[in-house]
Amino acid sequence: MTAAQEDDPRALLADAPRRWVRLLPWGVALVLCVVLLPTTIGVLTATYGLGGGIASALAVAQTVPLLLAVLHPLRAWYVVFVADVAGALVLLGAGFEAGLPWPFPPMEIVGYVGLCLALGLRERRRTLLRVWLATAGAGVALAFLAPDGTSGNGVLLTILSGVALLLAGALREWHEVRRRLVVQETISEAERGRRTLLEERARIARELHDVVAHHMSVITVQAGTAEYRLDGLTPQAKEEFTAIAATARESLGEMRRLLGVLRSEETHGELVPQPGLQQVGHLVEATARAGGPVEFTPCDADVPEAVGLSAYRIVQEALANVVRHAPGASTLVSLSLSEDGEQLTVLVVNDAPPVPPTVPLEVNGTGHGLVGMRERVRLLGGSLDAGPLPDGGFRVAARLPLTERD
Repeated sequence: MTAAQEDDPRALLADAPRRWVRLLPWGVALVLCVVLLPTTIGVLTATYGLGGGIASALAVAQTVPLLLAVLHPLRAWYVVFVADVAGALVLLGAGFEAGLPWPFPPMEIVGYVGLCLALGLRERRRTLLRVWLATAGAGVALAFLAPDGTSGNGVLLTILSGVALLLAGALREWHEVRRRLVVQETISEAERGRRTLLEERARIARELHDVVAHHMSVITVQAGTAEYRLDGLTPQAKEEFTAIAATARESLGEMRRLLGVLRSEETHGELVPQPGLQQVGHLVEATARAGGPVEFTPCDADVPEAVGLSAYRIVQEALANVVRHAPGASTLVSLSLSEDGEQLTVLVVNDAPPVPPTVPLEVNGTGHGLVGMRERVRLLGGSLDAGPLPDGGFRVAARLPLTERD
């Protein structure tokens, strides 16, 4: 028994969800006290021949502590146990008639068993075992003092108290196990919620990278090359385009730092119906407007939405890389079905840039683009081949199965 248990100010069953269950210990204790107090006084005086003062003192000591047992059952047991043993010794000199139960009259047994139930609901196994051993020891010791002709009931009290302690203790431990299971389920639910949140943050990070980075890169290139592509720009307009390009590059850097915070190592994508194969042409047109010639071979096949989304994102990321790292390079974008019609091949190949960029569009790149490609391909059970070419270009080839694999 710990100090926290001994000084626990809460009543028995105080954690019960229903109000009537929380009030039950108080009701039982009050009924036992109200019924047993006058009964004990009457039996001790009329049946066992004790004086009224002694009988009243013993009755109060044996019954009133039952009210205390609702809050502090072990302290109540100390008082009642001593009072019961003392009462048995007092009865030895009372000269009661032969055949009466001794050392514990029936009303004392009822109160003591009720007290053992309270103990079992509050105390640990070791404390309950000590209480039962003390009860059994007192019964054995008093048996040696039993007057002739009395009906000894020490063994009965030992058995009944042991059963009460066992049942109440088992009920308390069962309730404790259930409480721990509820706590564990609550923790598990919180962990599932936290994991879902992390997955959602990772998905948002990937989508931000796929969408925002591509368009910001196009804006940067268009603003940075406007003075070379457009004739008749005033100095003010050139400064404005330069400021736009600088702001776009700064925004790309800030976005990369944000993605580094949001992204999780355990990323699981959500295949939500979004852009598909039909929208790839818009990506090609946007890249061509940025100053790089793009040859596009479309595919009008009816593919699953998840495959179309992944193909769109892969092309988007590959073209964004072309704009960032090889501005002005010739690019080939091809979408095609395999001969057996079971795979969609996504191919994006760019040549080396005609003039290497003197000012990089981004610094400290995080490399989320290729990681996002591989994640999307992995989710579909496909394959991805991405890497530089000997002539300085870059190739991205993804093969996406159109049917689920076993």
